[in-house]
Amino acid sequence: MQEKGLVDFFVKYLDQKSVFRNRDTLQSHYIPSTILHREKQQNELAKILAPSLKGQVPSNVFIFGKTGTGKTLLTQKIVNDLATVAKSCPVPVLPIYINCKMKKVADTQYRLIAHITREHFNTNLPFTGLPTEEIYAAFIRAIDTKKQIILLVLDEFDQLIDKEGDDLLYNLTRLNTELKQARISIIGISNNLSFTHILDQRVKSSLTQEQILFPQYNAVQLQDILKNRAAEAFAAESCGQDVIAKCAAFAARDHGDARKAINLLRVAGELAERSGATKVGVQHLDEAEEKIETDSIFEVVKSQPMQYQTALYAIYSICSKKQGPIFTGEVYELYQALCERVGLRPLTQRRISDIVADLEFQGIIKMKVISKGRYGRTREISLSTDPDITPQVIKTLADELSLPAHHEP
Repeated sequence: MQEKGLVDFFVKYLDQKSVFRNRDTLQSHYIPSTILHREKQQNELAKILAPSLKGQVPSNVFIFGKTGTGKTLLTQKIVNDLATVAKSCPVPVLPIYINCKMKKVADTQYRLIAHITREHFNTNLPFTGLPTEEIYAAFIRAIDTKKQIILLVLDEFDQLIDKEGDDLLYNLTRLNTELKQARISIIGISNNLSFTHILDQRVKSSLTQEQILFPQYNAVQLQDILKNRAAEAFAAESCGQDVIAKCAAFAARDHGDARKAINLLRVAGELAERSGATKVGVQHLDEAEEKIETDSIFEVVKSQPMQYQTALYAIYSICSKKQGPIFTGEVYELYQALCERVGLRPLTQRRISDIVADLEFQGIIKMKVISKGRYGRTREISLSTDPDITPQVIKTLADELSLPAHHEP
């Protein structure tokens, strides 16, 4: 497009009627005033955290559920609303939200504590180099300057525990015994419903945690959520009920993920607008689904916990070099070697078998149980994705695991 043509394009765009009223309401960072179909979870979490308004430390709470079930959204809304009310209370309430997948920010115990201390308590600390005891001592000094309740929200915290082990949770839960004025409560959010089963018993006993489960949305619930969000996002009569109903059906059929459903609706709106249409049609939704589908495998791969990514890297690496199905034994052998290279604590072979089963449930791989008679059973594993994208998936996993380019397992 020539410069003059580009100017004409932008001028014409300004005159074009948009299908959107406020597209920001379809972005992942948007927190709506009402979060539908999560009343039970909202009441549970609000009651657990409410004592902080009276200067009492709330119980630690772990929130579990698959991706797109409203865990992060609801938690952020509740702690933000609570902090607003707490401004009139004698004891301040400080919510701190950290996504534990943030590389070089919260992907190790040291970085997490140093980041919180620097960013929220204005205390200069080196990015590396101090012993663990020293970094915790600096953290305690920084937060214990006055009476306050700190609500520490650790999103995808299992990612960090997979990498660092149980010590992080143990150290955090023991902080209140060393603090004289401040108190800290941990709110952990995880996609892994069985995460606490692998924790050390001493950590479990020190947590004394509450648990809240977020089930997946069904088609009717998704339709309600999309209808509510579309009313805020789209101009009047620019997105019909047929589009919303089909979008909800797509999502319920494939994943029950409200975040993906909202994203699908946004992309459909953008495609409609780019085509010059004044209304989002079902054809735009179909185009959006096709567009998103091509990238979805990479989104799924990136969203996995680090242990899952390591197992998946082993599976893809072996499949890229071997014809036909592979077996759990060879996957586990390579997985162990990879753990050493990326600094992970290897899980047991039985736990890796559970992870492989979960990856099959997510549609990333295929698996078949083969009986070997008196020698027991084994699992044949193969890829369910297009062979053409295998190199890109391997590269994506290598980047996520910080493995060097051209890494040979």
